[in-house]
Amino acid sequence: MVLRTRFRAILYPILLYALSGVASSYFVYTAINGDRGLKTKADYKAQIAALRDQLAELKATRQDWDHRITLMRSEAVDRDLLEDQIRETLDFTDPRDLVVFSGTKVKP
Repeated sequence: MVLRTRFRAILYPILLYALSGVASSYFVYTAINGDRGLKTKADYKAQIAALRDQLAELKATRQDWDHRITLMRSEAVDRDLLEDQIRETLDFTDPRDLVVFSGTKVKP
């Protein structure tokens, strides 16, 4: 009987410390590596920075397109320049156009 009492007196505190250690280590691990942990916070900050950079690029692209659109308005564009730009971009020539070849060779 005395043996069981000593065994319980030693075993119960050891089990209590072991269980509390496991529980606290679980909470510490979750606080560091969990969905809202410290490492995830750094990942979120990196994602936010990347998305802000992407937003800045998209805003610049939008401003560029807005500028191009305003240049294409009928009161702001010269029709001859627009036609020349379209022909150059689309590589189109009118059958009535005179084409003059220069002496430079074009590599295929």
